[in-house]
Amino acid sequence: MQVKKSWIEGVFYKRECNKFIPSSKDPHRCTPGCQICHNLVRCYCGRLIEEHHGLDRAWNLSVTEGHGDEQWSVEKHTVKSPTDTFGTINFQDGEHIHHSKYIRTSWDTKSDHLLHLMLKEWNMELPKLVISVHGGLQNFKISSKLKETFSQGLVKAAETTGAWIITEGINSGVSKHVGDALKAHSSKSLRKIWTVGIPPWGVIENQRELVGKDVVCMYQTLGNPLSKLTTLNCMHSHFILCDDGTVGMYGNEEKLRRNLEKHLSMQKIHTCSRQGVPVVGLVMEGGPNVILWVWETVKNKEPVVVCEGTGRAADLLAFTYKHLEDGGILRPQVKEELFCLIQNMFNFSLRQSKHLFQILMECMVHKDSITIFDADSEEHQDLDLAILTALLKGTSLSISEQLNLAMAWDRMDIAKKHILTYGQHWKPGALEQAMLDALVMDRVDFVKLLIENGVNLHRFLTIPRLEELYNTKQGPTNKFLRHLVQDVKQHTLLSSYRITLIDIGLVIEYLIGGAYRSSYTRKSFRILYNNLYRKHKSVSSFAQGLSQHSLHQRHSLRNRKESSESTLHSQFFRTAQPYKSKEKPEDSQKSKKKSKERQSLSEEPEAAGFIYPYNDLLVWAVLMKRQNMAMFFWQHGEEATVKAVIASILYRAMAREAKESNMVDDTSEELKNYSEQFGQLALDVLEKAFKQNEPMAMKLLTYELKNWSNSTCLKLAVSGGLRPFVSHSCTQMLLTDMWMGRLKMRKNSWLKIIISILLPPMILTLEFKSKAEMSHVPQSQDFQFTWNYSDQGLSNTKESACVKDYDLERGPDEKPDEPLHLDLRNVPQSLPWTRRVYEFYSAPFVKFWFYTCWWRCSPNPACTNGLSSSTSSPMLLRRSGRSAFQNQASLSRR
Repeated sequence: MQVKKSWIEGVFYKRECNKFIPSSKDPHRCTPGCQICHNLVRCYCGRLIEEHHGLDRAWNLSVTEGHGDEQWSVEKHTVKSPTDTFGTINFQDGEHIHHSKYIRTSWDTKSDHLLHLMLKEWNMELPKLVISVHGGLQNFKISSKLKETFSQGLVKAAETTGAWIITEGINSGVSKHVGDALKAHSSKSLRKIWTVGIPPWGVIENQRELVGKDVVCMYQTLGNPLSKLTTLNCMHSHFILCDDGTVGMYGNEEKLRRNLEKHLSMQKIHTCSRQGVPVVGLVMEGGPNVILWVWETVKNKEPVVVCEGTGRAADLLAFTYKHLEDGGILRPQVKEELFCLIQNMFNFSLRQSKHLFQILMECMVHKDSITIFDADSEEHQDLDLAILTALLKGTSLSISEQLNLAMAWDRMDIAKKHILTYGQHWKPGALEQAMLDALVMDRVDFVKLLIENGVNLHRFLTIPRLEELYNTKQGPTNKFLRHLVQDVKQHTLLSSYRITLIDIGLVIEYLIGGAYRSSYTRKSFRILYNNLYRKHKSVSSFAQGLSQHSLHQRHSLRNRKESSESTLHSQFFRTAQPYKSKEKPEDSQKSKKKSKERQSLSEEPEAAGFIYPYNDLLVWAVLMKRQNMAMFFWQHGEEATVKAVIASILYRAMAREAKESNMVDDTSEELKNYSEQFGQLALDVLEKAFKQNEPMAMKLLTYELKNWSNSTCLKLAVSGGLRPFVSHSCTQMLLTDMWMGRLKMRKNSWLKIIISILLPPMILTLEFKSKAEMSHVPQSQDFQFTWNYSDQGLSNTKESACVKDYDLERGPDEKPDEPLHLDLRNVPQSLPWTRRVYEFYSAPFVKFWFYTCWWRCSPNPACTNGLSSSTSSPMLLRRSGRSAFQNQASLSRR
C-alpha cells in the first residue's frame, strides 16, 4: 500500500494559483482602501485573495497597478505539488452503496500514466470500444421514448462490446442522463460497465470530503441549489478530477480527456489484432462548444453519432445534415431558417451566428463520419447498432479489420448484416485468419458464421495452427493443461515452452488410460511431424505458406479419402459404416494402390491435414476447458456418440486430476459438471438411435473407430466408467446377444443347455441365429473366416435369399416391398451339424454352464473345504463377462 501511495504521489500532481491577479480593474467599489471590498476581489483563477494559500493578504491597489497588463495563465501562475486527493468514494443511493475510484490530477498529466493507473491500480479491463459522450452541462429534458431508447441502446452497446463510457461525470446535463441509464441497468445485471467521469476539480462541490491519501470517504450528492458548483454523479465507476488551478471554470479538462482518448485509440483491441481501440462520439443537446468539438472530431476521421430530438446543438447538426444537398450546399430558404435557429437558440449576434454557421458547414464536409440517430423515425435502428455501424462507416478500415472489430465486440449481428455480405472482396487467407482469431477469442457464433460463409475446416486446420491454438494465451486459457503436460513429461516446463501435439497425444493417452493410443503419438504422425518442422523451422512462416500453396494438394487428398471411406457428414447412422461390400481381388489391388498413394502424400508435409477436423477441435476445446466451443464441435462433424463419450471421459479424468492436485478454485466441480453434460448427450443420442433402429444402434456400439485408436464406443464407455451409458437397454441387449452367442433361445435356456451338455445329440435340435441376425455382434477374424467358408457350402436357397434381402438399415416403421419380404424367424436354419456343435460350445453362456457343471461334479478337494456354488458361480460369471468384453474389444465390424 505504501508503494502504491509513493508511486501515485510521484506521478500525479495538483495545481494551485500562486499569484493573485484581480479579474476587476477597479477593485474598490466604494472608497479607496475599503477592507470589505478588498476581501471580495477575485483572482482570474476564480478564488478570493484569502483563498490563496501562501500569499500576503495585505494586498493593495499598487499591486494591481503594477500588474494591470499581465494576463493570468495556468502555466505561469499555478504551481504543481504531489496530489493529496485519491481513494474510493462511497455513494449512498437509497438502499445501495456505489463504490467509485477517484484521483485529483493536473490537466497536463501524461496519458500513459493515467492508463497505467486505470489498468494496474484500479484493475479496469482494457476497452474494446470507447464511447465519448458530449452534450449540455445544464439539465435538459427529453421525451420518455427517447430517454428509454437512449438508455437501452447505450447500455447494450457498452455491455456487449466491453466499452468504456467517458463523460463529464457531474450530476447534471448529459452526464446525469448517462447515470440514469446505468442506474436502470444496475438492477437488471451484475456485470460492471466502466464509466469514467472527467470533470474539472474546480467545479466540484464538497471538495473537502474528498481530500485525503488513499482514503475511503462518504460523499454527499445533494448540492446547494444556490451554488454554481455541482456534485459528482454516483453511477460513474471512476473519476479523474482534472485540476488546472481554477474554480468554477470549464475547458482544460477537455484537453486531458482528448489526450486520454487518443492514447486509448493507440492500444491494440486484441493481441492477435492490429486494430486499435475505436473511439466514437455521442452527442446529446449541447451548446456551441459541442459543435466545435464535433468539427474537431470529424476532421480527424473519427465517427460521431448525433441524437436528434435532444435539443440545441444536436438538433442543429441533424437539421443541417438532413437538408444538405448534393455538392454540400443548402438552399437559400434553409440557410435563412438555420440562421434564425442559431440566433434564437444561443442569443447570438449576426456575426456570431455566421461564425457558428461556418463551423456547421465545415462539419458537413465530413458528412460520412456523422450518423444521425432519430428515435422517432419509423425506420430507426437501435442506438447500439447506430453506434457500432457508425464506427464501421466512419473509419477507413478494410473488410478484414471490420470483421476483426465485430469479433472483438462479440457482435455477430453486425458482422452478418454489414460485413459478411454478398459482393465483398476478401484477400486470400483472410477468412482463415478470421477463423483462427474466432477460435482464439472463443467466439462460437463467429466460428459458426464463418463456416456458413465458406471456411473449410479441412483446409484450415493444419498442424501449426492446431499447435498455435493449444499455446494461445488469449481467451479462456486452461493453465491446468500445462500442469498435465508436466505430469506426463515428468519435469517442470519453462514459461516459454511451447506445447507440441505429441505432448497433447501423451496427455490424451494418460487421461483415457488403458490401451488407448492417440493418433498424435503414432509413428506415422511422428515422422510427418519431424519432416514438417525440419523443413519449416518457423511455425508461423510454415502456417502462412501452407495456407497459400497447399490448398489444392490437400483438397485432392481429401477427395481420395472421401471416395474411399464414403463418409457422409450429415447422416448420423451412416458414420458407423456397418456394411462394407466384400472386396474383390481387383478392389483389393486398388485399395493397396490408394494406400501407397496416401503414404507418399503423407511424406509431403505441405499435403498434411486432418481427416476429421471437428474431432481434433473438439479435443482441443475440451482440454482448453472451453465448454461452449466443445458443444459446437460435438454438434458438427462425424461420430456424435463417440465424441460425446470421449469428451465425457476426458473431462472426468481432468476433474479427478484437479481434485488430486488440491486446486484451490472450483475447477474440479466445473470439469465434473461438463463431464456429466457430455455423458447425458451420449446417452440421449444412443436412446434416439435405439428407438429408430435397434440393430443399427448396436452396430454403433461395436463399430471399429479408426480415428479413435481403432477402439469401439462400447469399449471406451466401459474403460471410462460411464455407467449410465453401459447400463442402457441397447448396451444390455448387445451384451446379452454376445453372452448367448449364436444360440437362439426364448424360454428355459438353462435347462436346454444342461440337457445338451449331458446329451450332445440334443445340440442338433437347438435353434441358431442367422448371419444377418448376428451382424451387430462383433466376431473374431478366425471366426468370420470359418463362418464365411461354411456359408459358401450351404445349399439352402431360402436362407441365402433371406440374408440377401434382409435389410437392417430399414427402420422399424419402414415396410419393404412385399414380393421380396421374407421373415427370417419363419425360415428354418440349416447349419451343418459340425457347425452347430462348434457354435454351441463357443457360446459364453454354454461355457459358463459347462464349467459350472464340471466344477460341481469334480472331486476337487476345494469343494469340501468350504467353497460353495454360491461363491464360485458369480466368480465364473465375472470371468466369463470379462472374457466377453476382452473378445469384443479386439473384434471389428468389417
